[in-house]
Amino acid sequence: MKYAIGVDFGTLSGRALLVEVETGREIATAARNYTHAVMDEYMPDGVTKLPPDWALQHPEDYLEVMRETVPSVLAQSGVSPDDVIGISIDFTACTLLPILADGTPLCFLDEYKNEPHAYVKLWKHHAAQKYADKINDLAVKEDMARLQRYGGKVSSEWLFAKAWQMLDEAPEVYARADKLIEAGDWIVMQLTGLERRSACAAGYKAMWHKADGYPTDEFLKKLDPRLEHIVDEKLSREIYPLGGKAGDMNEAGAALCGLNAGTAVGISVIDAHVAAPAAAVCKPGRMLMIMGTSTCHMLLGEEESVVPGMCGVVEDGIIGGYYGYEAGQSCVGDHFDWFVKNLVPEHYHLEAQKRGISIHKLLREKVAAQKPGESGVLALDWWNGNRSILVDAELSGLFIGMTLTTKPEELYRALIEATAYGTRVIIDAFEENGVPIGELIAAGGIADKDEMMMQIYADVTNREIRLCGSSQACALGSAMFGAVAAGKERGGYDSVAEAAEHMASLKDLVYRPNPENHAVYNELFKEYVKLHDYFGKGENDVMKRLRAIKLKARS
Repeated sequence: MKYAIGVDFGTLSGRALLVEVETGREIATAARNYTHAVMDEYMPDGVTKLPPDWALQHPEDYLEVMRETVPSVLAQSGVSPDDVIGISIDFTACTLLPILADGTPLCFLDEYKNEPHAYVKLWKHHAAQKYADKINDLAVKEDMARLQRYGGKVSSEWLFAKAWQMLDEAPEVYARADKLIEAGDWIVMQLTGLERRSACAAGYKAMWHKADGYPTDEFLKKLDPRLEHIVDEKLSREIYPLGGKAGDMNEAGAALCGLNAGTAVGISVIDAHVAAPAAAVCKPGRMLMIMGTSTCHMLLGEEESVVPGMCGVVEDGIIGGYYGYEAGQSCVGDHFDWFVKNLVPEHYHLEAQKRGISIHKLLREKVAAQKPGESGVLALDWWNGNRSILVDAELSGLFIGMTLTTKPEELYRALIEATAYGTRVIIDAFEENGVPIGELIAAGGIADKDEMMMQIYADVTNREIRLCGSSQACALGSAMFGAVAAGKERGGYDSVAEAAEHMASLKDLVYRPNPENHAVYNELFKEYVKLHDYFGKGENDVMKRLRAIKLKARS
């Protein structure tokens, strides 16, 4: 029997999954929380304070994941490394780190241990917004065709905005870095010794196009003369397609994770995108929602269409032979977590503790009996900005309709409903621009655990929702890419679609919309859209003015 391993690097932890190649059966799994988690207030010394909107990570945490989780799944299962034919990894993106030519992160050097720009800038690092704004301004004038592939706006979360921020604010760090590299590509480099930049990360997060390449040197020079040669000096024009083999694992990679040298290593994939084949999204018509800290929406099309506010459309970006579309919501699980930590009374926590259940389960129980609209509360789900369709990290959250009788669980439900409305806005944008969506497929921890939330999504969107057969869709997807990297000669597969036929599955459970609930949600959705456009499309920029006042007061 042959096996493949997928390693899924998320926002707070990394997880390895050992999978039987022939059937997709999941044999063993192991996870490792990041020691440094997300550094959004202080540097690792606990003293050096970070400015607002920063989100950093420590690359040593990623190495710990490889050192601990891969040997763990082998030990749990009793599977020999001789029978593991391939490994592949997925990663959040754009998660960017500056490195030396040999792959050493700058933050590993003593002189840079307290320099924020020497660390990993996590996907949700939003402090580069002003640079994204400048990129958008110039692209509107000089590269609109490229900009339209990203829904009309480049995000502060993406590579060029983050790189420009480093160049502008810490030019000595930028100069010392031989390369700026996606964390996923960096892990592949640790395993193989080879720099193999993924078409997935480059296409969706670095404005790279299969036919046109990166933005031109002339365009980059107009942004800032110092950026003119960033592609050749800090990036690479050699981009590798999904489903490809990055190389064979070298001795250093084998020592890191306990596999054999020579094991096939796949090209890295963005975490959301790798889940699509694991959830049987291999043809147009289905939208996959990967629901966790944030939500990513993935779907396939047969042609390249312009959809305002999408995160990108990339040829072969998810499955070869199709255009892969991405949209997303920056804050889903993140703001449920914020809510229970900050706005839930102590006696609720005590009740949950006494009953031996999570605070989230307690809140869901309290609100489950309520009818749609019963609380009179509506929310905007922008606690971490808006990714789609407004592409604006400077927006913020909103509750409206509260009274002195409003209960915490009613606010909690309003947040859930707001994320469902946000997903419906995204669906409507695609359909209005020629990309049809039928069935919804959900994956991720929230989809598996929260039946009430999934029913609300079905009621709001008026679509049936099915669940991915695996609770670890990203890790399973990566294992599939590992099997494809190995190829049929080694006992794997020759394409991702072929791997999906044998390794992907969906659960029998189907969430079907309730017509009565949908009718009420239609009315609430109209109000949501009014607030969405009023605060998000420039009619009232109070959120940005408040943010500016906050930044000034904290400076």
